[in-house]
Amino acid sequence: MFELHQAVASENYDLVLELLQCNKCNVNEKDFKWDCRTPLHWAAARGQTEMVRILIEHGARPCLRNNSGWTPAHFAAESGRLEVLHLLHSLHAPLHKEDCCGDKPVRIAEIYGHKECVNFLKIAEAESMEYRKMAKEKGIKLDDTDEEWEEQKKEVEQNQRKQDQKDDTASVPK
Repeated sequence: MFELHQAVASENYDLVLELLQCNKCNVNEKDFKWDCRTPLHWAAARGQTEMVRILIEHGARPCLRNNSGWTPAHFAAESGRLEVLHLLHSLHAPLHKEDCCGDKPVRIAEIYGHKECVNFLKIAEAESMEYRKMAKEKGIKLDDTDEEWEEQKKEVEQNQRKQDQKDDTASVPK
């Protein structure tokens, strides 16, 4: 685990601020040993609302995904972290993204029985989509896409199609 990831996970606000203010780390670095989580994923999962705010103020991107396609909103929804979800929504973070299984944060909250989160996310997702529509119309650029994850997803899908074609060809009688 990288130093900033550790500082966030252990709730060491002083060290986090020191690392961020001195530019000693990449706030969006993905930890490959921990499913490509960023420090923001850790803070959201742990319900560290102020830490989430600090990280985003220092350039953390709430659209970044881990290997499963989870955004910080997915992690907050899994843990029932309603305050974090409120903050992410207020900052126009994407709350509507599907993971690699097609689940949005609202579905994750449903699975884990976090009813308050479910109710909030249903409303927030609709508001978020409306904001995105307005932003597009007005030419406001949103940081909504994890390009690296999207590229990996395309590669996986292409490889799966190739494998499916091979399987279809192999099963055809000669």
